[in-house]
Order: sequence, then structure tokens, then C-alpha cells
Amino acid sequence: MGDGSQPSVGSSRRATKGAASSSSPTNPRPEVERGWWSGSLAMRSCSHWTWDCFALVIGNEQSSSRPNVSEQESEPPNEGNGSKRRKRDGRIPLERFGWKYLSVTNLSQQAWCEQQVVYGMELPHIQQLREEVPVVRAGSCLHLARELEVHDIVPINVESREDSWAVKILNLLSMIPFLQAGEHVRELPVFGELEGILVVGVVDELRYNSKGELELRELKTRRQRTFPSAAQKKSHHLQVSIYKLLFEAMIKGQLNKDVLTQHLHLQTEQPLGSEVLVHAHKVGFTVNTFGDLLDLMLLNLTYAEILDVDTMTIEYCHQADASVIGTEVVPFEEEWVKSELKHYCSFWKGQREAKGVDIEEAWKCRYCDFADICQWRQSKSEEATQKNRANQSK
Repeated sequence: MGDGSQPSVGSSRRATKGAASSSSPTNPRPEVERGWWSGSLAMRSCSHWTWDCFALVIGNEQSSSRPNVSEQESEPPNEGNGSKRRKRDGRIPLERFGWKYLSVTNLSQQAWCEQQVVYGMELPHIQQLREEVPVVRAGSCLHLARELEVHDIVPINVESREDSWAVKILNLLSMIPFLQAGEHVRELPVFGELEGILVVGVVDELRYNSKGELELRELKTRRQRTFPSAAQKKSHHLQVSIYKLLFEAMIKGQLNKDVLTQHLHLQTEQPLGSEVLVHAHKVGFTVNTFGDLLDLMLLNLTYAEILDVDTMTIEYCHQADASVIGTEVVPFEEEWVKSELKHYCSFWKGQREAKGVDIEEAWKCRYCDFADICQWRQSKSEEATQKNRANQSK
């Protein structure tokens, strides 16, 4: 499945300046699974084994002596009156939903409709049903096909939340040498603190263009053979811009170990699970605890000497046949991105209530699974009715 663009897994690992490196590894390199932030680490198996591509390692959660190994601790769904429950509950939204961090997708979806995001949290079974819709599954399959062009997938068992994050860190560490060597990588994990909240995501692809510039590429699938609306593009532009912020902070050494351990309540002294430990040693990392691996990651990132992202590109493909509709180069507008982040994060920190769409964008409600129960939509409808009555009485 390798496309020949990646260094051979059986070849010597390029040393990272000032950091630990492996010597002539003979085992597949780990890489990261799309959607790893969800805490639901699905198991996949390889249909074959090759040495011309590196391998994706995913964690299959096992029983643990620790009481809770899930990454997010969501409460069971409650289908009562959401607005009344929120008013009775004095906790901030992050705490109320049992979330230790946000995904980049969470934030970009707020740009479409923040109220929809909240309903998705409160009624997760509705969101799960949507993910089974054929067109949604088709988009996921296209992403997976791209992913499998450059690596296989290898499951390993994890025994704790520290193990789950250790897998992610091993995946990140495996990609650094490829970027240093001018190669491209896919499904690269990024994480960091934005507006006091831990934010994590997965970059579709990082590659060097013909000018030698580092390009961040995002794949979006479409049901129609058309470019998305301006409202959809806003969400997409915010997504890739946040990826750029997180990635560049990581390679500039701005990621702090305490950010991960404190937000996620992880223990640096926690020994790595047996299978995680075996894999880490096989690929040349001399580590024993989660803290050892954290230090190794920070050291590698600090001395990686990887370029900043020069270009952000979104590729739109048709879901039915994977044909390319077109690509769009996204300008990076730092002030706009940080302003949007401040606004959207203020909701999660309990500084304001969730906001639905304005009346000018009420057309979005036609595509929403929660339109029939949306209190924001109902209140806006009542406001419009009262305004019309007032105008008629004049």
C-alpha cells in the first residue's frame, strides 16, 4: 500500500538532533488514527504486511486497575428540557459534559451553529445515528483510503489513559523524521492550549510543495459536485487555521508538559502498559513511564527544525466516486482566528450562553437533526412573529 514516497520502514531511522533516536529499526513505525480525540480507540486489523510503508498504531482499551480509562467522561444523555437543566447546573459546559479537552472539529462546528454543537453533546445518540448515514460513511471511507496509501494499521492493547496518550505520542514521534527528510505525512496529531483550554486535532496531510514550502492539506468530501457555501467555508477555514496554530506552537517548543498532565489528569509516573512498552522499545525509544515519553516528545519537537506552514489548502472531492471537485488556498488571518477562538471558547468556559444562527442564516436549520426541538429556533420564530404583529398594529 505504500506509494514509495515514504522512507522504508526497514531503513535506519534519521536521528533527531539533541533527542533520542532509534538505530536501524526493523518494526513498523506507528502513526495516528483519524478521530483519536474521541477517546473511542477502535481496533482495525491489517489485511497484509508490507515493509514499504509505516504502520498506524491504534489503542484497543483493556481493563485497568484504574477506575476510569476513558479520555472524556461524558454523562449519560438526558432527554429532558435542556435549557432548564443548564440553568440548574452551575458547572461550566466543559465540566457539565465531562470533557477535559475540545477537538478542533468542535470549535469549527461552532462556526456553523453553536446550538447544534450543544444538542449534539446532550443527545449523542442522535449524532451517532447521523454517522451511520451512507453519505457520511462514504466520506469516512475516502479519508481511510487516503490514509492507507502511506501506512498499514496495527492495533495494540492499552491499559490506562496514559497508554492511550502514549500511543498518540509514539505516532507523533514517528512522523517527525519524515518531515525532517522532506517527505509527507498523513493523520498527524496536534494539540496544545488555546484560550486556557486544551485543544486537539488531526491534520489530514503535511507535505512540501514544489517551492519547498510546507503545505497543510485538508480533505473535504461533498455530496454535490460543487464548492461549499460561504458559511461552510468559514468553518473549514477556521479548522485548518487552528491546525496551523497548534502545529507551529508544538515545533517552536511552546507546548508545556503540564498542559497535558493537568488538563487530562494524567500521571507522569504511570508505567507504560506491556504492549505499549514493547512497541516503544522495538522502534528504539528507551522509555518506561508516561513521563519519560512526554519528555522525549518535547525534546524531539524542540529540536526538530521543521518549517512553519506556508500554505493551507482544502481539497474538495465528490463522495460517490472520489473525483476532485477543486482545491482552495486558504489565507491565514491570525487576528480573525484568535478573535473567533476567544468567542467560541468563552462559551465552553461558561462566560456566555450558546448562540444559534441569526435569522439571515435560518436556512441552515433545514439540514439540522435537532430543528424540531431547538429552543433557539423557537425563540427566534416567536420574536419574528411578535415583530410582525407590532408592525401590523402601527
